[in-house]
Order: sequence, then C-alpha cells, then structure tokens
Amino acid sequence: MKKLSRILIVVLMVPVIFLSSCKKTNTDDEGRKTDPEFQTLTAYLSSHQMDLSNILTDWIVPASGIKDNLNDFHIIDIRNGSDYETAHIPGAVNSTLGNILKEAENAMGKPIIVVCYTGQTAGHAVVALRLSGYSDAKVLKWGMSGWGPTWSAPWDGNVKQMDTPSWISAPGSIVGNKEFDDPDLTTTATDGAGMLQERVSALLSGGFNKITNTDVLGSPGNYYINNFWEEGDVETYGNIVNAYRVKPLTISGEQFKYIDPSKTDVTYCWTGQTSSMVTAYLTVLGFDAKSMLYGVNGVIHDDLQAHKWSTPTSDLPVEP
Repeated sequence: MKKLSRILIVVLMVPVIFLSSCKKTNTDDEGRKTDPEFQTLTAYLSSHQMDLSNILTDWIVPASGIKDNLNDFHIIDIRNGSDYETAHIPGAVNSTLGNILKEAENAMGKPIIVVCYTGQTAGHAVVALRLSGYSDAKVLKWGMSGWGPTWSAPWDGNVKQMDTPSWISAPGSIVGNKEFDDPDLTTTATDGAGMLQERVSALLSGGFNKITNTDVLGSPGNYYINNFWEEGDVETYGNIVNAYRVKPLTISGEQFKYIDPSKTDVTYCWTGQTSSMVTAYLTVLGFDAKSMLYGVNGVIHDDLQAHKWSTPTSDLPVEP
C-alpha cells in the first residue's frame, strides 16, 4: 500500500513538473531574465495606449468638480452598504471593488466617478476600469471624506507627524536605481488582450493591496520601497530609509526593470491615492505590490506645504 501511495504521488507530480518546466525565460543584453508573458502583456499595453503614464492622466477629480453637475456622471460608491444607505452622493449607486466592471456596464456612456472612504481603494477600481475600456473613469479626490466634515473621519484620524528613525530628513538619501529580472507572470491566456482581462480580474478579486505606514517604517528593509515623487520633493522633505525613486515609471521608458519582483513592492506618495493607482498597475503586471496607506500625510503631515489633507469646512448635499 505504501509503495502504491508513492507511485501515485509521483504520477500526480509529473504534470506539475512538466507545466512548470515548460515556461521559458530569456535573457536580454544586460543579462536580465525576461519573462515571455510579461513581455507580451507589456507590449500589448504600450501599443494600446495603456502605459502607466496614460492611466495616470487626468484620473482624479475633487468634489468641487462634480457637485454642480452630478447628473453628468455615473457615480459608483464602493463603501459598504450600511454606510451608503446612511448617506451618499445624490444619484450614486452602491457596488463593490470586485463588481466594479459589472456596474460600469450601466454607465450608458457617462464618465464614471468612483467613490470610497478616502480616495485610496477607488484607485484600484479606476485602474481596472481604465484597463477595461473606461478610459475616462476617475477617482473622487479624498473619497467621501472630501464631501464634508460629517464624513471626514477616515482622513481626520489618520494624518500624523511621526518621530521615527526610518524617515531621513531633507535633503533625503535615495538609493540609486538598479535593474532586476522581470516578474514571473503566469497566465492561462496566450495573447495580450486575454492576459490583460485575466490580470484585471485577479486584481479585483484580490481586493485593495495596502500596507500601513507602521509596518513599512517598522522594518523598511523587508520591502522594496518606491518614493513616487519628483526629485525636488525628496530634497524638500526627505524620504523613507532604503527607498528608491522610480518616476517616471513607464513601459515605454523601460523603468519597470527597476522594480524588484522578489520583494513586496511598496509605493508611497503624498496621500495614498496615486500610490493606489501605481500599485494596482504593478499588480496587473505580476508584481507583489502594496500601497502605503495615507502616504506621507500619515508620516510628516505637519511639514507638508502642499498635497496636505485638511478637513472640509462644510457638507455637500447627500441623500439617504
């Protein structure tokens, strides 16, 4: 019986070994290992104007930009149902991150605005939408928190000035970029369009890929950290210990080779809203990516001269 069990185990392992050994990797002129699926997907995205730079064009709108013409938009509120029922933007429909593409079918040609609590989870939804043909989808800046002080608690409770040795004061000290291998992207599809659809589905089913500033600052060496700022901003404010600065980050510019696929890749920005967009895109490409919640508003809020959260002074209209 034991012999038979061993034989069965070997037989069952053969397909797994065969499938894993079928995948080929190549080497480029710099000696990097390149992944065929990753190369196919990125070539498709670039040729169809879906590079990250395209996705990050005109992707966010403040409350003031929609409050007077709400009927011009299809507003999707992805907060939980009880909070939506308590109060929501007039005309908004309730959905979830996982179901965002299904709800988008009801937009009837109207531009889509995605609302969450803080403008962070909505970034994942908008990347999925923009990669699925809804190129004018946008995040509501600050989420429902930006609609008025009645709903601003999620932001009000998470801005802070931290005293931590993991933050290097201005002018900062960024790690020089170096090249890494492609991520090991495994899909069942063989063409770029099919790969993209599969990866967007995986993004949405995986939920919001986030990490707290406490976790990042507590052990920055455990992560690959990308400060998604301009160089002058680092010189003004500093940076997290061991952080790189890869911006721009595009397929056309080949900067994705500077992101390490062997670690959890943490992106941080000013507010966690842009980093959510970048993280979603990285996830689609096969990286293990996380967005640092609330960005540096949760680390050096008092020092910031711009991109700084402040509680709205008055409530905008809602409906129950």
